[in-house]
Amino acid sequence: MADLLVRGVDPAVVRALKKRAGDHGRSAAAEHRASLAAMPDVGRDADFARHQDGGASADVFD
Repeated sequence: MADLLVRGVDPAVVRALKKRAGDHGRSAAAEHRASLAAMPDVGRDADFARHQDGGASADVFD
């Protein structure tokens, strides 16, 4: 499984995620994974700004 590191997150967002994790009875990391897994599988690269990959993939959620 891959790792994902997100820097520069607003402290209020971090607090909200930690609260949500507690409300759901899981760790912050488990809550983050659940939030990401719940994202809709929609969109194409043309819909989003891409950085540092040269636009190699046609689909965002491959």
